[in-house]
Amino acid sequence: MNDSRVNDLLAFLRFPSVSTQTDHAADMRACAAWLEAKLSSLGFTAEVRETGGHPAVVAKSPYDPAKRTVLIYGHYDVQPPDPLDEWETPPFEPTIRDGRIYARGSTDNKGQILAHILGVGELLSRGETLPVNVTFLVEGEEETGSDNLAPFLERYRENLACDVIVISDTGMAAHNYPTLTYALRGIAALEFRVSGPSQDLHSGVFGGAVMNPATAVARLIATLHDQDGRVLVEGFYDKVRPLPEWEREALASLPVGDESIRTLAGVDQLFGEKGYSAMEQIGARPTVEVNGIGGGYQGEGTKTVLPKGAFAKLTCRLVSDQVPDEILHLVEAHLHKHCPPGVRLEVTCGHSGEPYYTDPTSPDGMAARRALKEVFEIEPALMREGGSIPILTSFKKILGKDTLLLALASPDCHAHSPNENFPLENFFNGIRLSQAVIRELGTVSRQPAA
Repeated sequence: MNDSRVNDLLAFLRFPSVSTQTDHAADMRACAAWLEAKLSSLGFTAEVRETGGHPAVVAKSPYDPAKRTVLIYGHYDVQPPDPLDEWETPPFEPTIRDGRIYARGSTDNKGQILAHILGVGELLSRGETLPVNVTFLVEGEEETGSDNLAPFLERYRENLACDVIVISDTGMAAHNYPTLTYALRGIAALEFRVSGPSQDLHSGVFGGAVMNPATAVARLIATLHDQDGRVLVEGFYDKVRPLPEWEREALASLPVGDESIRTLAGVDQLFGEKGYSAMEQIGARPTVEVNGIGGGYQGEGTKTVLPKGAFAKLTCRLVSDQVPDEILHLVEAHLHKHCPPGVRLEVTCGHSGEPYYTDPTSPDGMAARRALKEVFEIEPALMREGGSIPILTSFKKILGKDTLLLALASPDCHAHSPNENFPLENFFNGIRLSQAVIRELGTVSRQPAA
C-alpha cells in the first residue's frame, strides 16, 4: 500500500521491542530512537529520556500557556511473540491481509499510539494552530508493569503537567464501534512454588509414600474457587461494591453479550459466577486466574518420576476499592492454610496495579464522547473493561488528572496472542479521532488547581 502513514506503522512494527527479554535491549533503544525522530519530523520537540530501565520518549507541541494541555500516553514495548509456530506470518515482519496489519504490537500498542501521533502531527505539519497543548509520553515498560514510570512521573512532574490524559490501549465493544472505557480492573500477580524431596524420585519406589509437589500444586489451585468460579479466599470480596443499576443497564445495552464472548473465546459454553452476565464478570467482578503451571517431566513419552518441585503463576484481577497488597496477603495466607503436609511452600509476589474508575459524564468525558460520535457517527458505548493499565493510578496520584480511555482495538485483535492484528480502518479512524478529541477537549474550561 502506497500510503506514508501505513509505511510508518510498518516500520514501527519491525522493531522487536520485547521489554521482558534482555536480549532485545538494543531493539528497545532503536525503537525509541525511531519514535524520537518521527515525532521531531512532525514538528514536536522530542527527546528520549532515561527511566532506570527501558527509555521513554517525550514530545511536546509548541506551548501556549493560555491553552489546556492534553497528555497522550502509549507504549512502544510489546509482548513476547511466542508460540512462534502459531503465527501465519513472522511476528516482526508486518503483513497486510484482508485490510488488517498482522504483527506483534500492531494493536498493543503501536498502531493505536502511532495513530494519535500522526493525527496531531498532520495538523502541525500543515501549520495549523492546535486547540490545546499536546504532550506525548511513550514508554517502554508497560508490558512489564511500568515499574519505573511512577518515579519518572515524579521526576518530571512539572514538565508533564497537564489538564487531562488520553490513552488508546483498550478494546472496542464491537468492531468499529466507538467505545469509552470508564473503568478497568486492577491486577495483583504472584507465583508459588512447592518443594518436596531433595531430588526427583522414582515414582514406583517412592510413589504413595511421599507427597508429590505437582499434586500439591493441583490441590492448592483447586482450593481457590467453588464449582461456579467464585473465589474462596477468605475476605476476597469484602471491599467489592455491588453494581449500581445504571451500570448494569449500560453493560446490558452493549453490542456484545454472552454469545459473542463465547464465540470470541472459542469455547463451547461460558463459565463463571452465578447471577452475572459475561460482561459484568469481565468488567465488574474480581477473579483469581491460573496463568501457568509447571513441574516434573515435560518431554516426549513417559518418565516415571515424582518431581522434587512444582509451581503455579497466578494473577488476581481486581475491581474498585480492592487494594492489591491486601489481596496478595489474603491469597498468600490462603495458600499457606491449605498447603498439604510433606511439602514446603514459597510465595513470591509480582507486579500489581490498582483498579481505575473515572466519571464518563464529566466535562472531559462528554468531550471524549462527542469526539467518538463525530468520527464513528454513532453514540459511543460506555464500558468497563477487564484488563489492567496499572499506570492510570500513578497518573492520578502524581499528576492529579483523570484519564480518557478511547478504544481503537477490535475484539478479535489477538493482543498478546499469535496473529495479533490491527485493522487499517481502525488506524485511519484513530488518526481522525486524535484530531477530534483535542478539538473537543479544547472547548472544555480549564478547572482550577486542586
